[in-house]
Parts: sequence; C-alpha cells; structure tokens
Amino acid sequence: MKIIIPMAGMGKRMRPHTLTIPKPLIPIAGKPIVQRLVEEIGKNLNEKIEEIAYVIGDFGKDVENHLHNIAKSIGADSKIYYQTEALGTAHAIYCAKESLCGKVIVAYADTLLKADFILDGSSDGIIWVKKVDDPSSFGVVKTNNENIVTDFIEKPKDKISDLAIIGIYYFKDGKNFCKELKYLFDNDIVVNGEYQLTDALENMKNNNIKFKTSEVEEWLDCGNKDATVYTNQRILELNKNENLISDTANIQNSLIKEPCFIGKNVVIKNSIIGPHLSVGENSQIINSIVRNGIIQSNSKVEDFNIKNSMIGNSVEIVGNVPEMSIGDFTTIID
Repeated sequence: MKIIIPMAGMGKRMRPHTLTIPKPLIPIAGKPIVQRLVEEIGKNLNEKIEEIAYVIGDFGKDVENHLHNIAKSIGADSKIYYQTEALGTAHAIYCAKESLCGKVIVAYADTLLKADFILDGSSDGIIWVKKVDDPSSFGVVKTNNENIVTDFIEKPKDKISDLAIIGIYYFKDGKNFCKELKYLFDNDIVVNGEYQLTDALENMKNNNIKFKTSEVEEWLDCGNKDATVYTNQRILELNKNENLISDTANIQNSLIKEPCFIGKNVVIKNSIIGPHLSVGENSQIINSIVRNGIIQSNSKVEDFNIKNSMIGNSVEIVGNVPEMSIGDFTTIID
C-alpha cells in the first residue's frame, strides 16, 4: 500500500504560522498534522504501508528531511515530488505519477479523522465521507442501496446528500487511476483553470469503477486558527489516557488542568495551564494562565492570561492580551 499526500499549498488561511513551515507540519498535541494523519490511516489498514509520497512546494531540505523521518517512524519508505504550479487537485496527485501503482491511498494533509474500520482492499475504490448538517459548503456523494457511489455533487444548493467527501480516497489499481488523471490533461478538462480530482472520479465511475463510501466517526479540520485550536482540543481529549507530559518538564508551583501536552524541557512556573493546551519543547510559561491553545517550541510567555490562541516558535510575549494568533520569531512586550 502506498499513500500519496498532496501538500504543496501555501496555507494562506493559516498565516502567519505557515510563513515558516507548511501547514501539515504544524503540531497538534505534540505531533505534526501529517504525522497524525498517516498514523490514523495506518491503524485502520490490514496491510503494510510501503511508501509515503509527498507532493510539496519548495519547502527546503529541513522540511523534506522531517517528512522522510515521519515515514520512517511508521516503517515506510518515502519519496518527495514537487508541484511548481497550482493547477488543481488532480494535477497535484499526478505529480506523484511514478508512485501511482498497486494499491494507493490519497490523503490531503489539512484534515484529521477518527475512524474505526478495516479497509476493504478488494473494493475498486473507497471514498471516505462524514455526514454533515449543511452540505452546501462541501463536495458530496450520492449512493445506492449497495453503498455504491452514483453521483458526485460539488457544493449542492439543495440537500441532495449529506455525505461530505473529507479528502481521503482508496484506489485498488493505481495505474488505472493514473491513466484517468492523464486523460484530463490530454483532453484539457479544466474547471476555472484547474484539473479537478472529481472529474477523474466521475470518469472512472462512468467506466464501471465502483466506488464505495466509508464513514469516519469524526472529521477534524485544520483550515484556520480557530479550527486548528479546536482540533488540538479534540486530539488531546481522544488521547487523554496517554502520558502527554514529558518527564523532562520542569513544573514549579503550578496547576496543570489535563488534558494537556507538555513537551521536552518545558518550564512552567507559578502558572495555571489547561485544559486543552499543547506546549512545544523548550518553551516557558511564567506567572500566567493559559488554556485551550497551542504554544510551539522555544517560546516564552510571561504575565499572560489567554485562551483560544496559537503562538509560534521562538516567540516572546510579556504582558496580557485576551486572544491571539502570532507567528514565529516575534516579540511582544507590554
């Protein structure tokens, strides 16, 4: 089994945090989004992940090495492919055409999920979905009484279906899928100047490829600051029985309201933190009350009372504000 992860986007809705790292490497409860994604997918497979193929922009060697290490952590090989132009979802996947063979999962790295199923590898294809109250903002599918997809509808105005496509797909025959993607380019099938995956899926359906759906228990978005803070909260809740506080953390005269993630060599003095706070390694919290948010690595906050916030790497804040989203290498002193 191979996993293709398109992640070349600039993550504009998550700025300033994506000015220095790609969005899929933002940590959620101590692990990058993309690492949590592949671990959750791997947990539900009944076969080994042989390779993870990342489709990225020009993110630099440090990011590429980080991605290689994520694949290595689950015992998989890894390859890096580049998407140099934003030409749509189908184009992003086709950039990894050399890895499109055998059984393939495509997973977009801006979403997390909680699921409990075993992948039916004998199916032609599987589309992961989640029932939503308002489908008008999503691509959705209609199915028949055998759970076979009959229609793909993009952002329906009427409630034709409540099964939203979450951005994870399985293809039994990767080579055939690659051929269908190539068909879009050969025939210049574009929507608003982009090659769309749903057009390839529609064509495959018309060529008698039978897609089934698999519903996830929970679908967690990381599209903007508020959504990412909420996702961090839910991941902490789902993993609250694990040991999320490093043995090397230095906690003095402070109250920890769990669940919280506290990384290596974190210093917490005279503070109340949590619930639902993640703190990256080597950060410091002093004389503060901080809850429901993410503080990344090597940052310091002092005399601080804040919630529902994201603070980047190597940030220093002394003083008080009610809520913020602040990127790397920033200093704020009141």
